Amino acid sequence: MSQGEHNFEELHFEPAPALAEEVPGPRSREMLAEQDALESSARSYPRSVPVAIEEGRGATMKDADGNTFVDFFGGAGVLNVGHGHPDVLAAAAEQERKLVHALDFPTKPKLRLMTRLKGLLPGALRERAKFHFGGPTGSDAIESALKLTRTHTGREAVIAFQGSYHGMTTGALSVTSDIGFGGPASSPVHFMPYPYCYRCPLGLEPDSCETACAKLLDTSLEDPHSGIPKPAAILIEPIQGEGGTIIPPAGYLTEVRRIASKHDVPLICDEIQTGFARTGKMFACEHDGVQPDVMTLSKAIGGIGYPLSCIAYDCELDTWRQGAHIGTFRGHQVAMAAGLAAIDFMLAVDLPAHAAALGELTLELLREAQAGLPSVGDVRGRGLMIGIELVHDRETKQPWPEMAAQVRTECFHRGVIIEVGGHYGNVARFLPPLTITRELMLTGTEIFVESVRAAEEALARPAALIAG
Repeated sequence: MSQGEHNFEELHFEPAPALAEEVPGPRSREMLAEQDALESSARSYPRSVPVAIEEGRGATMKDADGNTFVDFFGGAGVLNVGHGHPDVLAAAAEQERKLVHALDFPTKPKLRLMTRLKGLLPGALRERAKFHFGGPTGSDAIESALKLTRTHTGREAVIAFQGSYHGMTTGALSVTSDIGFGGPASSPVHFMPYPYCYRCPLGLEPDSCETACAKLLDTSLEDPHSGIPKPAAILIEPIQGEGGTIIPPAGYLTEVRRIASKHDVPLICDEIQTGFARTGKMFACEHDGVQPDVMTLSKAIGGIGYPLSCIAYDCELDTWRQGAHIGTFRGHQVAMAAGLAAIDFMLAVDLPAHAAALGELTLELLREAQAGLPSVGDVRGRGLMIGIELVHDRETKQPWPEMAAQVRTECFHRGVIIEVGGHYGNVARFLPPLTITRELMLTGTEIFVESVRAAEEALARPAALIAG
């Protein structure tokens, strides 16, 4: 077995997928109806993937009717070591018997987690980093990072990027570009173009643009008539997640780092979805050798879904006062113990290498299949963070969100759970647990390709009927 390849068979339900009943089955339908009567209309995932989940193991899940699915969604990137990883469960259970809630008092799990994290950070942050735990979600980490940089610099404006997603609280929404989520809020935030090379916002070609979008960032900070005041921070996702798995060209993030340093503006890298081996490195900014001033961390940091978030930042920024940013659940000891166990497992099996190798294989298979799938406009990814952009026509690149929704449904009825995202809701996204086996990944990918074919046929029928 080569480096980065592991079996992990014992971590998953077998066989998978295995659909004994029509999906959704009767018990799922009952529970969905009960949820509809009890829960807010703002709920989202069960509207598009109508299932009641009973149990999870590794990269597989069972529903209330006993059907087994392959999980290509991974809790929106939370479950990097999978559902119910035994090492993490054991560490969590041991800690739960000792102490669960401790605010920000020092504890062994907390000190050990910070020490381990510090040793993983890029560049000089390994020596210079300090940590702050606020609330338990990624949005809370963004709020912490914004408050820290605004406090330190005395400035208010922030530069974020088109296609960004940073969370659902007010400050996080202000730096999230999707107005459908309720942002941008009324806050001094300026959105710059992100290098979405498949749909270049500047109408340029990747092989000759010379990262023009980075040059626009530079000149906007330099020009006193750009309308953009000197900001407190530049906030960027090294790879955009909800924006459609958009991967910037090599060297772009390095240029953003240079520009931030040139203008003496702290650089915040949002690694909430890209962190902890997801992209084939422990953190996605490492692909360009970039050291941010602040990193926001959440999702997989809680091991197997325990809520936890923090920021890691250069000690030079540590100028805020005592109690400047607090949160009742900032000392979730079980989450910290679980996170430490998950990181230890990632390092022991070289999970970044596994994700990189399996992601490369998956991209190769998807690109081979693309030739026979007219609706697949672009296939992109890094590690096991993969996006497939669906279009009406490859020449015009007209987005096809209905196709993406239909593909998601076809996958569900074949036993694979995916989600969609992107600027236009037309990108099918893979975020499976990184402990997924080669066999499960190949099976799920094959089912995805079948689902695209079925969706193309299904959506072509009305047009064919009209033409007839």
